[in-house]
Amino acid sequence: MTIAIETRLKFTKLGSRIGAEIRGLDLSADLSDDTIAQLREALNVHKALVFREANVLDDDAQVRFAGRFGPLTNAHPTVASVHGKPAVLPVDSENGSANNWHTDVTFVVNPPQASTLRSITLPAYGGETLIASSTGAYQDLPEELRNFADTLWATHTNDYDYSVPKNLEHANAEERRKEFTRIHFETAHPVVRVHPLTGERGLFIGGFAQRLRIVGLSNTESKDILRLLQAYVTRPENVVRVNWEPNQLVLFDNRITQHYAPDNYDGQPRTLNRVTIAGDIPRGVDGRSSTSIKGDSSTYSETVAVPDTAAAGAGARQ
Repeated sequence: MTIAIETRLKFTKLGSRIGAEIRGLDLSADLSDDTIAQLREALNVHKALVFREANVLDDDAQVRFAGRFGPLTNAHPTVASVHGKPAVLPVDSENGSANNWHTDVTFVVNPPQASTLRSITLPAYGGETLIASSTGAYQDLPEELRNFADTLWATHTNDYDYSVPKNLEHANAEERRKEFTRIHFETAHPVVRVHPLTGERGLFIGGFAQRLRIVGLSNTESKDILRLLQAYVTRPENVVRVNWEPNQLVLFDNRITQHYAPDNYDGQPRTLNRVTIAGDIPRGVDGRSSTSIKGDSSTYSETVAVPDTAAAGAGARQ
């Protein structure tokens, strides 16, 4: 009798709190269910996985790989996809840089559970992607501040404050802004989200979180509290800096991370393609779910069911 021997994937940690890489795994191949399960396990542990020499040479291969983790979203609720590829969003320096900390598409009620980015055109220097662990941030909070954050809710919107000095704006900034906000979305999310698979708690804020939902709190006070919490997310201990190479793919858990693309490559071409995996409706520590205030996201993404074992707000304070 032949006994199948499970091959364990080997990941190299990139930091103590977030990030691991693996080199030479052929993501265009027909990966086994066991391999996908190991990748999911590693994603739960490391939050962001960097695949170097990944052999994902086109959009179709990226879509197939991302689809092994669940149904895919459309490219974006308002921004056009790559022509003929409804699930693929071009992240192109010609349209400006995503140089603010954010979690993808949190202005809808069912943001993606995970995102994949694939390198297409890279600058000679710079152009990295920074990814931060929001659960590391939550763990860093003093207990009194954690208890306060557990009770907070925030409004996320795509019609946010683009407070960029005019001399630093991209040439297409106004046109891009109109496309991004052509449908107005607002959603109320818990500031502390319980991860549906691991039970970990993370700060679910970032650039689309514009104000806290506390009666009587001024906009200035609201933003000050959000800035205080956000400062914990972006502590260097919680951040991994991903240096891009050709034929590289990054997979990160959108439910418990934020990311940022510094504009540090002097206008050189930089293109990545993004494919995102449909997610669940976030839940806070009290078990309450996010609610849509404005905008219908049903044509953008289906909603993935939360596993019963992690649905309640008994998330671990890890």
